[in-house]
Amino acid sequence: MTGTPNHLKVMDQLIEALAGALADKDWDRLAELNSQVKATVEPVMAQLEAGEVSVEPVRERLERLQTFCDAASDGAAESRQEAEQALKGVNRNKNAARAYQSVSTNRSK
Repeated sequence: MTGTPNHLKVMDQLIEALAGALADKDWDRLAELNSQVKATVEPVMAQLEAGEVSVEPVRERLERLQTFCDAASDGAAESRQEAEQALKGVNRNKNAARAYQSVSTNRSK
């Protein structure tokens, strides 16, 4: 079980990148990194099945990865909700401006 740890290192790098993107609330980067999860995990799982790596290091990384994926999902949902609220505010301001313009235009006639 002393197989090359390269795939585990790649997994560690992905986890670190996810942590950084999540801390920065960089949703575009998180989406990009999320698309790399499957391709990063598959070789590790193949090594695990072949008995080339121990179960415990893989399990620990998968748990960390799951934690970041869950947090990213929660953060993305929160960000969407904030954007929705901001758009509603813009629409309210736009409607108020139209109403004011309508009243102002009607007064000057």
